Amino acid sequence: MNEDAISIIKAVVESIPQTAFGVERQMLIGDLISRLSQEERVSMRDLMENYLLRMFEIAASDIDLGGYGSQGRVWYRVHGSKKPDKTLPEFTHDEANVLIQSILLDRQRQFLFENRNLDFSYMIIKEGTMRRFRADAYFDLDQIAMNMRAINQSVRPYKAYEFHPNLTKVLSLEHTKEGLCLVTGITGSGKSSTLDAVIDANNHTVDAHVVVIASPIEYVHKSDRCIIRHREVGRDVMSYKEGAVQALRQDPDIIMIGELRDPETIMTALEITDSGHKVFSTLHTSSAVESIDRIIGETNVNEQERVRNRLADVIRCVISQKLVPSVDGKRVMCKEVMIATPSVRAAIKNNNTGEIYQMMSESGNDGMMTMEQDLKRLFLQRKITLETAINFANNKRRLQQILNIVPQGD
Repeated sequence: MNEDAISIIKAVVESIPQTAFGVERQMLIGDLISRLSQEERVSMRDLMENYLLRMFEIAASDIDLGGYGSQGRVWYRVHGSKKPDKTLPEFTHDEANVLIQSILLDRQRQFLFENRNLDFSYMIIKEGTMRRFRADAYFDLDQIAMNMRAINQSVRPYKAYEFHPNLTKVLSLEHTKEGLCLVTGITGSGKSSTLDAVIDANNHTVDAHVVVIASPIEYVHKSDRCIIRHREVGRDVMSYKEGAVQALRQDPDIIMIGELRDPETIMTALEITDSGHKVFSTLHTSSAVESIDRIIGETNVNEQERVRNRLADVIRCVISQKLVPSVDGKRVMCKEVMIATPSVRAAIKNNNTGEIYQMMSESGNDGMMTMEQDLKRLFLQRKITLETAINFANNKRRLQQILNIVPQGD
């Protein structure tokens, strides 16, 4: 089967005019694929799906292929490390272009050609089992590259996160009816998984309406005590901002905005939270203090004082997380937690966010902790090495201090 698909790919490549370059070449490839028979397109799609299903055999979180950077290989990220799979065939640039385009719809190809980037979701149903993926196709030196991330089949149980009871109260609609709760971290740090666990916990404990706005939708929740709507940006709604504004007319209790990616979305999130709703979202920041500063800094200078006061009123918590290599060769989650106590709110309003780190470090009984304190915990539990703890610390000197390993006079 794989041999048939590769033969079809090579035949398509041979038909590409050598005088075409750049986006025009990609458009011609799309046109050639659209002329293939249904059987030929299914054969190519099956080949790609074999590579995707291999992710579950080797416990990979991501697959990368195509573009100049891949050097003709299929790459997988396994327990944090991304490497080429040398057991799989190599592809020329054009062969990879054909393979990637073979799984795209015509309108998706058009969007990719116009915008040079395409976020989409992909689903495989084999033998009654559904596998879903979050995908991003993009241009790399005129070639099409693609990353796909496997979406968890099940939600990690909320209890597995071992959050402090005070944080649980803040995240639960049963205890806290409004406010902005943020989960932050770099790409691939498990933000979406954490939010899905929080949504799932609410789904089984309160009677409510949840609207999930994401690009793309990853885990699909099954309504239990909550009715849960899933709105994918680009498919069900045109933008995060429009989805959030429209959600207000849909009688929601919880609105989850996949990412606060621009000033417009940030302001919209603050406004709908201000109206008395519970809002969950994410930011690409590595600490709680950085998250607060980012939200304020993203807005117009003339608006920052008003935004600072509004944020202080509506923020409820910030969970910043990292996935760090563990001694067993896998990864373990390390987290920093800020809960918006009156002291934290005052620090935000007074533009003294630099004081918040110390407040977190001294408020363990209230459910707060710094990234360095959690790295210390993981190190003392022998889940991570000392080198890993130091490498992943936001404040390496502070971690050395709390571990008592700073040389005298340093």
